[in-house]
Amino acid sequence: MTDAHPYAAMVSPKTYADPAAFNALTAAFRASDPLPWIESETHKSFYIATKHADIVEISRQPQLFKNTQWSVLQSKEIEARQMEQGGALRTLIHMDEPDHGKFRALTKDWFMPENLKKVESAVRAIADRTVDDMLAKGPELDFVNEVAVWYPLRVIMSILGVPEADEPLMLKLTQELFGADDPDLKREIASDEDRMQTLIDFFNYFNALTASRRATPTDDVASVIANAEVDGAPIGELEAMSYYIIIATAGHDTTSSSTAGGLHALMTHPGEFKKVKDNRAIIPLLVEESIRWTSPVKHFMRYPDRDCQIRGKTVQAGSPIMLLYPSGNHDEEVFDRPDQFIADRRPNRHLAFGHGAHHCLGNLLAKMEMRMLYEALFERIASFDLIGEARWVESTFVSGLKTLPVRIRPA
Repeated sequence: MTDAHPYAAMVSPKTYADPAAFNALTAAFRASDPLPWIESETHKSFYIATKHADIVEISRQPQLFKNTQWSVLQSKEIEARQMEQGGALRTLIHMDEPDHGKFRALTKDWFMPENLKKVESAVRAIADRTVDDMLAKGPELDFVNEVAVWYPLRVIMSILGVPEADEPLMLKLTQELFGADDPDLKREIASDEDRMQTLIDFFNYFNALTASRRATPTDDVASVIANAEVDGAPIGELEAMSYYIIIATAGHDTTSSSTAGGLHALMTHPGEFKKVKDNRAIIPLLVEESIRWTSPVKHFMRYPDRDCQIRGKTVQAGSPIMLLYPSGNHDEEVFDRPDQFIADRRPNRHLAFGHGAHHCLGNLLAKMEMRMLYEALFERIASFDLIGEARWVESTFVSGLKTLPVRIRPA
């Protein structure tokens, strides 16, 4: 099999930037070969778990299906370079037990309901300010770049302890990291060295923040990480820097993608927009459907530590398996009319936050943020109209809309 084979399209970032074609391709997988074996000249070979049930079953068995440092699909060239350097990051998504549970526990309380109640008023104020800014910029604007990316960024940076003046830098580095394959988001000179330079820029920033929080701890997550201990010893520099980066990036990029993706879906499903406008009590359901519909995190990789059977196939120990969340979230056996956006969908057992031990730590915060912004939007905006081309980020890992030109009409 060569890169000309349609299966090999699954390693191309462009495939993920065309949701209609992507959904058609993965629907064909689910119907004919739910666990396809993908071969490519540029990437290692791997299986894809396309069915909701298989993704859940694999996620429930972290002792069998390991993360390893290769938790995200990358080219052979990049993996080889990272292996030479001993690995680029070691975040929660790269860890197995017992380390995963110990490191997750360090910040877990910050993202639980009791603590979220403490920041609720601050998040609502940021949502209201975001709508104020949007109305001031309107009536025509790019909802992604002028609204969606900034709102969750301000929330997570306030929790992390990053000054507002540094938010543009955090956004730039996040887009370079997650959009490294996208021609509009990557560094001006695109190369593997540029990927590493983005990480170096992150490391330099958070090294300085660590020194500050060790000297003068404050009530923020940065202070927790800077002074964290595991098994009675300070966590390593790599683990600390990786912890900062995963919170600073995943803590806002996925939320902004879901928020913009949900709004785009409402504009292309006007009956659903009216449904929410007429009954704002369903906004929590709208949030869940927006997350399912967008599925910003496209995949994680897992590696069985012994031979196992999946879909009647013998998967050999160490064989990479891609958990393809958007495909699971469109599984016809689980979701009624999966290719339709239904604002009040219920039940909605989507897998956009993962499942099992690695279920997203910040999922409650993300849903609270989206709910508050949608409440503010439906309170103060009468209508949104699409006035140009909506375009998606080219990325096999984390992606969503990168442009959403709209015209707004205040209520």
